Amino acid sequence: MTSLSFLPTLHHSTSAHFLPRAPKSLRPRAISIKAQAVPALTQDDLKKLAADKAVDYVKSGMALGLGTGSTAAFVVDKIGQLLKTGELRDIVGIPTSKRTEEQAKSLNIPLTTLDDHPSLDLAIDGADEVDPELNLVKGRGGALLREKMVEAASKSFVVVADETKLVSGLGGSKLAMPVEVVQFCWKYNLVRLQDLFRELGCEAKLREGENGKPYITDNFNYIIDLYFETPIKDGVSAGTEIGKLEGVVEHGLFLDMATAVIIAGKTGVEVKSK
Repeated sequence: MTSLSFLPTLHHSTSAHFLPRAPKSLRPRAISIKAQAVPALTQDDLKKLAADKAVDYVKSGMALGLGTGSTAAFVVDKIGQLLKTGELRDIVGIPTSKRTEEQAKSLNIPLTTLDDHPSLDLAIDGADEVDPELNLVKGRGGALLREKMVEAASKSFVVVADETKLVSGLGGSKLAMPVEVVQFCWKYNLVRLQDLFRELGCEAKLREGENGKPYITDNFNYIIDLYFETPIKDGVSAGTEIGKLEGVVEHGLFLDMATAVIIAGKTGVEVKSK
């Protein structure tokens, strides 16, 4: 015990007694702990989650429709991996675009055509919009004609998408709803398409490529993109009216075609089916 005198001695002294201090080396140090934030999933992460879930539908021996686009590319990659490891066997695929064909060939996925396989077991593809009834807008990647042909020939059509693609009504994203048209007199059809949906505040634009020239599809056609201020109220009627226009090859409304839609969101993967 140590006695310390804090007051000067007059006629007597006053002592104050204290416990000894611990050496500095033994004193507890303040520790700052910073919580590490879990990295947020990117849109590509979400697409990959949905793609991996979709590939669960694929079984050995199937004839598959291989979709086009950033999400479908993850599906094709996964199928290629499973074929390489032997987890899938005897798969043949029908690509919906030249770029999907190139990707599939690079992964050694055997390919065929609708001429040889007019009925497919399953098609997997992405979507640009998905409404509550699982109707779709597709074709912003420019492959709508081949996509619709292949997916219509499939017994099951599984769609993969992230949650940003969900809309209350088709055209609701205010992004492009594509219509493939022949090059001949394309302006004539652009005006007719815009007039057809004038009440919905529709604006029609010819799609251009990176070089500023008209975008040309794998089928050597042009694409007219329709932009809606108001969602399409009746998709069936809209598709019918578009199809009546001479020179229209196909439109991006995929109605009553999807059997299941796999949606990846920040809270997980959800499967919606009819």
